[in-house]
Amino acid sequence: MAFSSDNSGGPMADINVTPLVDVMLVLLIIFIITAPLMQHKVKIELPQTDVVEKDDEAPKVMPITISVKEDGSLFWNDEEITREVMESRLSSVAQQVPQPKLNLRGDRTTKMRTINDVTRVAQSQGMLDIGFVATKEKGH
Repeated sequence: MAFSSDNSGGPMADINVTPLVDVMLVLLIIFIITAPLMQHKVKIELPQTDVVEKDDEAPKVMPITISVKEDGSLFWNDEEITREVMESRLSSVAQQVPQPKLNLRGDRTTKMRTINDVTRVAQSQGMLDIGFVATKEKGH
């Protein structure tokens, strides 16, 4: 045990790091030896793909918004339409390349059944990207 050289009179507590260094060197040697053994020995040939680069000059497609009121009335980008007109427009829009996104908006009091019906119609007509629009409540 070492004693302090100042006049405090108490024993001096030093940490002996020699055993720690020894353990760390042994672990380092073990990892150096085992690291090459951890490589995969099975060679496989991964499939090749044709990557299509995104064309920045492609025309931007505006999303379509279908609004549903509580009484079931439908609006296509703020234009009132019937269900049959919505189905025919969705079927023609679904054929476009690139296909525009479809945003569904519903009143706070609109039944979820009505929104589900519109969603099913859109999916049956071939729409792939359907989203639901909501607003964040103030104060949250």
